Amino acid sequence: MVSEELKNIVECFNQEGEMNFFAGATEEQIALFEKEYEVTFPLKFKEWLCFSDGGECFLPAGVQFYGVVHKPVIDVKDNDRLDDNYIVIGRLASGDPILCGREGEQISIYNHEAGRIESDEIYADFFSFLNDLYELLGMGD
Repeated sequence: MVSEELKNIVECFNQEGEMNFFAGATEEQIALFEKEYEVTFPLKFKEWLCFSDGGECFLPAGVQFYGVVHKPVIDVKDNDRLDDNYIVIGRLASGDPILCGREGEQISIYNHEAGRIESDEIYADFFSFLNDLYELLGMGD
């Protein structure tokens, strides 16, 4: 089920530019992926996966999200992360990976150039990250 909060975020996205959202994964597909790869995704990221199992936002240069069914599929062993405490769930057009922690709700951006996660690029949850994409992509007022 998609919450009103997520519906509002998606509605705002659709007003800003071209989006390419894949069909959502089922709760069963997400649970199978988590079991097979011994991970537990943040709750709000799971809600996103039920809405869109991967896709691209703010085309042509924006954000790519990975899914559990549609390619590109999340690679829990992707080496493009700070350490094993993180999973790469997407990528900015700059190439910097979007990370979720293996525990908790936190979402972060790994800044390749600096070799670290910047304090202003750590989000309490996936929806906070989505709400900040305008600023992150330089589209804010």
